[in-house]
Formats: sequence, C-alpha cells, structure tokens
Amino acid sequence: MSDDLPEPDRAPGAPHPRETAQLFGQSHAEEDFLTAYNSGRLHHGWLITGPQGVGKATMAWRIARFLLATPPAEDGLFGAPPPPETLDIDPEHPVAHRMRALSEPGLFLLRRGPNDKGDKLAADIRVGEVRKLGGFFSLSAADGGRRVVIVDSADELNTQSANAILKMLEEPPARTTLLLISHSPARLLPTIRSRCRELRLAPLAPDAMAAALEQAHTEVPAQDAEALTALASGSVGAALRLINLDGVSLYKDLLGVLGSLPQLDRPRLLQLSDSCAGKGKEDRLELALSLTDQLVARLARTGVLGRPPEHAATPDEAKILHRLAPDAAAGRRWAQAAQEAGDRARHARAVNVDPAALMTDLFLQLQNAQ
Repeated sequence: MSDDLPEPDRAPGAPHPRETAQLFGQSHAEEDFLTAYNSGRLHHGWLITGPQGVGKATMAWRIARFLLATPPAEDGLFGAPPPPETLDIDPEHPVAHRMRALSEPGLFLLRRGPNDKGDKLAADIRVGEVRKLGGFFSLSAADGGRRVVIVDSADELNTQSANAILKMLEEPPARTTLLLISHSPARLLPTIRSRCRELRLAPLAPDAMAAALEQAHTEVPAQDAEALTALASGSVGAALRLINLDGVSLYKDLLGVLGSLPQLDRPRLLQLSDSCAGKGKEDRLELALSLTDQLVARLARTGVLGRPPEHAATPDEAKILHRLAPDAAAGRRWAQAAQEAGDRARHARAVNVDPAALMTDLFLQLQNAQ
C-alpha cells in the first residue's frame, strides 16, 4: 500500500484494528473460536460477520495474532499444556510487534489496493491483489508454521477475486486459516458462505461501547452518551463517525424539522439543507441521509410497537415520535413514506442532484406520511 493512500480498512478517527489492544463485548464469539481451536479440528475458513463497526476486524487480527504466536500443542515430559482460555497475546511478543508493523511473514492482509492510475484506492478488491497470495504461500511455506490470510472485507471482492478466494476455500493450502470479514454475508457467493464457519459478532452493550471508545482515546460528552447509545446501535465505528461529524447535533436538527409537522418549518429545513451542501460537506450529507433513514425507522417502530425506542436520542424525542406515529397505521405510513423517499433520494444522489435540493425534497416527500 502506497504511503500516499489511506488504509482502506481503517475507520476515520480510529486506530487500525491491528493496533487495538482489546476487544470489548464479544466474549461469546471468542469462546466459540477457542472451543473450535481446542477441539483440534480448526476449520480452515472463517466468516466473521455482524453489523459494521462492532469489532469484526479487531477480532480477525486477534485470531491471527493468536494463531501465529501460539505453538501447536504437543505432549512433553509432563504431558500436553492446558488448552488456552483466551486469545490474548502479550503486546511485546515478537509476532505482535511484527503484525503492528505489517511485517509478519505468516500473515497476508488482502484489502483494496490502488486503482490503475495509482492515485486513489480501487473501488473493489481486484484479482491482481488475490494473485499476490501465490507469492505469500511460496515464501512462507519454508518455515513450516501456520499461515493466516485476513480478507477485509469480503464484501469488496469483485467477481474474479471472489472466485479466486473460493478456489482457495475449496482447496485450502496446508496449515492456512482464512479469515473473511463481512458486513453483508447474504451478498457473498453462497459457495463462499458454505465453505466457511461463521463467527457472528453482536452489537455492543452501552458499557462495552464506552470502554471501546475510551480505548480509542475518544471522549464522549456526558450529555451525548445516551444519544450515541441510541444512534450508534452498538457499533463503535458508527459512534466514532457520529462524534467526528457532530452527528448528535445533526440528528437533533433533523428531528426538529420533522417534528414541525404537520406544518413543515421551511426556513429551518432550508437552513439544514444548506448545511449539507458545498465542497467538503460530502460526509455530512451522507450522515444526514443515514440519520434521516434512522429517524423515520424509529418513527415507524414507535407506531407499530406502540412505544418509543428504549434509548432516547434527545430529551424530547419520545414525545415527538408518539405525536407523529400514535398508532400502528401511522407507523405503516411512515415505513411506506421512508421507502419511497429513500428510493427517490438514492436516485437523486446517483444523478448528482444538488445536495441542498436533495435534502429539501427528501423532507417534502416525508411530509406525505402525515
């Protein structure tokens, strides 16, 4: 990877998963992997799944570090050593040092590379990147140790590279473990899914989320803690994005505009739309669209279930949600309006409609749910 290009598997504002010391809230997944390891029948392909930002890549790096730093159990003078009970490896271990420096010979990281011009990252993982595995296997075979391949993420494999990975899963090289990270496993080739054992990670509970954000050296204002719990849906990645882009304030603005119904506050809507337009505002626009989807989904659930979500994103959110979605019929109207408005917004993005006009039109469409 060129030093001039960003790492495609690093979330903005967060340490790279290889640098993350601890993984919070995923003890069940770790136990599942250790049970398989200690059985002596470790599967050669693992599909690590779950919502985006819950620690899948961190889990893959923990497993890789564990496999490369843990010698195979052999009976000695006093019998076999006790089976390991944790994936923890001393951060001062030579393997840990080499992995942080991306110089561990037993590890291959498969991720998006540069495009044809070399000035940007490619949109997907190309087969040329997969072919580099041939050199990795030939060079690392001499020492006879384990080899680990991390694919981050399998969702970004194009057709040719996916078929190349499938061939490796069908005919796995000796002493090799493939760790495929996927946010949307249903979109992968069924044959890839069928040849991997799934290790599913769950959304983080509030205490695990707080610990993970502290590890990332991210301070959460006390007044935003409950809002982040509500909006991040147990994803550290989502929480970091919200923090970096002032997403809690943006959600409050979106709620305020929608809460002005049935008489939509046009000046407030125009001010919000203008804040998402202009050079350098692309990330804010994407977050605004995502949070709008989330807001309307919370509205629909409030109507259908007859109660607002457990965690409120703002002090007055529950009151606004109840007023706009007082019953199941209203909830269904919001769900339908969200689908239609979302489709329209995605089409507008595809044809490069002005961001301010896009946001304004989105809320005018949502008005139809009233």
